Amino acid sequence: AGGLAQADVFKYVDATGKVYFTDVPLAGEKLRLEWQRPAAKLIDENKKKLISAGRVQVPSKTTAKQRNRFSSLVSTTARQYQLIPELLHAVIRTESGYDPSAVSSAGAIGLMQLMPGTAARYKVGDIWDPVENVRGGAAYLRDLLDMFDQDLRLALAGYNAGENAVIKYDRQIPPYPETQQYVRKVLQFLWAEQSPVA
Repeated sequence: AGGLAQADVFKYVDATGKVYFTDVPLAGEKLRLEWQRPAAKLIDENKKKLISAGRVQVPSKTTAKQRNRFSSLVSTTARQYQLIPELLHAVIRTESGYDPSAVSSAGAIGLMQLMPGTAARYKVGDIWDPVENVRGGAAYLRDLLDMFDQDLRLALAGYNAGENAVIKYDRQIPPYPETQQYVRKVLQFLWAEQSPVA
């Protein structure tokens, strides 16, 4: 996942009514340019529509304050593991809501909700320490991305259900409602991180 494009978006319609969206102008007699808009403006408009429809959650003031508290740690760790900070923020927001003392019913702990076995695998000495917890989670996420050929959806599914579940289902998101919802939620938060509404 990278930064957002700053180019224009073009909408074309052909003679049969088929619609084409592109970030480069298209040539052809059978294509009619319906509109051209700056990508940033289009993203902001769509984001506002999704927020008003309740499809994207805007962080609460408490969440925003906690996010700021861990922002430097997230940025440093993301650089160390060649991840974008927005991805770590999206995972943390989904996993723990920035609560370093969070414990799940399954026994996952801390900001990145590490299972004790995963913490041991990544040599996390103190699972409750935010620095070590985020480092362990970032290392695991990096390994999952490499394992699944940089497919973010599969890496997130592996983070939630374990890499063996993704492998078991032929390198697809496992058919577990919790995992499918988890992937959608992280991607929504990632998108929100990358295209904040002013």
